Amino acid sequence: MNPAISRIRRLGRTDSGQVTAFTVVWLAGAFALAGLVLDAGLAVSTKVNARAVANAAARAGARELDIAALRISGIVRIDPVKARTAAASWIARAGLPGTVTVTADTVTVSVTTSRKTQLLGLIGIGSIPVHSTATAEAITP
Repeated sequence: MNPAISRIRRLGRTDSGQVTAFTVVWLAGAFALAGLVLDAGLAVSTKVNARAVANAAARAGARELDIAALRISGIVRIDPVKARTAAASWIARAGLPGTVTVTADTVTVSVTTSRKTQLLGLIGIGSIPVHSTATAEAITP
């Protein structure tokens, strides 16, 4: 028998059916990277949505001016009850939890939610918290 063929047969038998540690580590790293890319992208999308809701709610609240004060003294200030109601109803329609803070001329809305993960759940990260805050200022109509 040819010695080269016998050496090739011996080399071929030593690796048969084995998974190397390198392959396992590489695959785990690839899944973790894919999870970061997918789940971070979804979290950014959720953050953009939360920011849009917070902005819209703050603007809706800032539109609720105290008309009597504006007509009598020309001072632009927000009606706190109407502003809080308008902003809170906007947040409720979006289905997100949030808080509304009203001062004399600004409305601040904070929205906090979370995004359930798709792949990072495999390594124990079940959700990514998302928070967004927006402030709108009352202006003279």
